[in-house]
Amino acid sequence: MSEPTTNQANTEHLNAAASGQFQIGGDLQVNRLGFGAMRVTGKGIWGEPDDREESLRVLRRLPELGVDLIDTADSYGPYVSEYLIAEGLAPYQKGSVIATKGGLTRHGPDIWLSVGRPEYLRQCVLMSLRRLKLEQIPLWQLHRIDPKVPRDEQFGVMKAMQDEGLIRHLGLSEVSVEEIQAAQKVFSVATVQNLYNLVTRQSEEVLDYCEAHTIGFIPWFPLAAGSLARPGSLLDELAHKYGTSASGVALAWVLRRSPVMLPIPGTSKVAHLEENVAAARIQLSDADFSALSEQGKQEEARAKSQQTAR
Repeated sequence: MSEPTTNQANTEHLNAAASGQFQIGGDLQVNRLGFGAMRVTGKGIWGEPDDREESLRVLRRLPELGVDLIDTADSYGPYVSEYLIAEGLAPYQKGSVIATKGGLTRHGPDIWLSVGRPEYLRQCVLMSLRRLKLEQIPLWQLHRIDPKVPRDEQFGVMKAMQDEGLIRHLGLSEVSVEEIQAAQKVFSVATVQNLYNLVTRQSEEVLDYCEAHTIGFIPWFPLAAGSLARPGSLLDELAHKYGTSASGVALAWVLRRSPVMLPIPGTSKVAHLEENVAAARIQLSDADFSALSEQGKQEEARAKSQQTAR
């Protein structure tokens, strides 16, 4: 038997299970550190990736690293991310949870427009099922509540599709506590996906509500750290202390922030994926977590102050 390569020896012990587990909807257990499949597409989240084979290698590496929650959307590409996931991973490993979203349309790179008409949302689900090669979507999330369509109509068709067996669990994205409560009158909200990271904390109230009601909170853009990542900063010092990168410490902070937190850092490079998974085993001390929390609040306040002054 041949000896493992240096890279294999350094990465074979990596496993997202070190991040802990959470049961989506009370019955779908996943390792808390997931993967966001937005970045396996082209620039501006538009079209095919520059290195298609590397994107496929990233996706195929996920089950080897214990990453069993994969988050995507029909608008990523559009459609490119879903097709690649199916090409790289179908038939899916037992226990894999493929979460997708619908309700945003694309008209060019970095252009996103919401469409929440019930007939369109139904089409989103039916086509995602086909592209992902699934008989049932484990978790389908409304990418945005369309303000032009009564939200109860959007919630109603989601519940109808769940009742038909097309979807197992339902979630929402970029919502307030009031909007979650409104949706809960129609269906059980399993997850909420809002922007959240060390220095972007406007969703604290939503996160606290999710924790109180055992709703999975999926923070998108979880690695951002603003100027806290500069050389000589506390984040930089902690990266050296824990033997990781600044983004690794930021991810460890997000994971520790709440037991319902399900971060989905994305990448199109295997090496970066492995670096992210390595952060799952970082255990921040109470003092370091508190210091980072305070620094993050200060950075957020500073950024808001600069925006106001413009």
